[in-house]
Amino acid sequence: MNAHSTSSDSSPSRSSSSSPHPARDIARSFGPLSFTAFGGPVAHVAYFRREFVERREWLSDKAYASVVGLSQFLPGPGSSQVGMALGYHRGGFAGLGLAWLLFTAPSAILLACFGLFMGTGSFNAADAGWVKGLLAAAVAVVLHAVVGMAKNFLHSVLHWVIAVATLLLVLFVEHPLVQIGAILAAGAVGLLVHSLAKENPTDGADATESTDDAATRDDIRSVRPVPKNVAYACLVTFFVLLVGLWVGANTVGGYVLTRAHAFYHAGALVFGGGHVVLPLLEEQTVATGWMSQEQFLSGYSVTQAVPGPIFTFAAYVGAVDGGVWGAVLATLAIFLPAGLLMVSGLYFWTKWQDNQRLKTAFTAINAAVVGLLAAALIDPVAVHGITSVPAGIIAAACYLGTRFVSLPPWLIAAGGALAGFIFL
Repeated sequence: MNAHSTSSDSSPSRSSSSSPHPARDIARSFGPLSFTAFGGPVAHVAYFRREFVERREWLSDKAYASVVGLSQFLPGPGSSQVGMALGYHRGGFAGLGLAWLLFTAPSAILLACFGLFMGTGSFNAADAGWVKGLLAAAVAVVLHAVVGMAKNFLHSVLHWVIAVATLLLVLFVEHPLVQIGAILAAGAVGLLVHSLAKENPTDGADATESTDDAATRDDIRSVRPVPKNVAYACLVTFFVLLVGLWVGANTVGGYVLTRAHAFYHAGALVFGGGHVVLPLLEEQTVATGWMSQEQFLSGYSVTQAVPGPIFTFAAYVGAVDGGVWGAVLATLAIFLPAGLLMVSGLYFWTKWQDNQRLKTAFTAINAAVVGLLAAALIDPVAVHGITSVPAGIIAAACYLGTRFVSLPPWLIAAGGALAGFIFL
């Protein structure tokens, strides 16, 4: 790997326009990945690096690291946004759309089909043993995500305080704006801490800053540039839709506006990885009566068994709620903010990537995200996943398999379903 890294660092990446057939290049690379990219966002980033930095040399290692860094700063599905950036680099805006479609479609179609099955009135999800096994497996998957995110994001006492405070706030305060309020409050705390400690660069608030900043600085400029007017148009569109859909859903109502708002809202406000979409979507769908808790968590567990981005869980939710067109609407709405932000971010990142105020704010937001996901782990995941001693044993076994044997998520979900079918 070091040999590859050295090579890609020392030589410029291939020009985004060097291939006469960018669409074919994108199809040949993202097509196979869409069927083999198991393991979640971190694994996806590794797959992308191997395919596009080492094998195809679309970008240098430094430029790729800078794109990944941008995706970590933006809300939304990080690995999908990296894929969008790679597609844009190779084929412009058409390439962005093609890369997203190829990477997303297989898992979205599979989950939509499962959602159509779960949405039939003849199937009682609450009584099926294999569904109970999936719910138990979901406990293990989310617990593993919480532990991993805590290791990555909680590097100081302040971060732990923010995470625990968010956990308690979400568990004990019932309000539709409590989650976004916690995220905004954490960002404000981060900005305040930076202002108080800016004369002390060794302060804990800056302890999480990457040591690779100097290495990756400005290398994103080797990515195909985004026109300034397009970047601003995407940013304005993002906020117009965020506010406009909320207003429309709460005034005009109707199926399209309420669902578009729910999924766009979730996609626009998810920081910290795909698993964090769980509490945001649960608030928007289960709490409003669009589907049962058992249906929701069963789909989330099955999502771990398919390749591709976790955000394709939206296709399942949309299918349960509204059939085929519900799945299409949900998938488009939840990924749209990711695309808008990545396009504008590619333009602004050269100014943002060295801004210490923003970095401190986002490390605080990531800490709040850990608390947000931990709250979801307790309720609804554990509340509905561990309903008996056998279910608890299945959940524990799944977690041990994930944590100590490194079993892939799809095998955990399948094993949980099989154990539930036999024992529950």
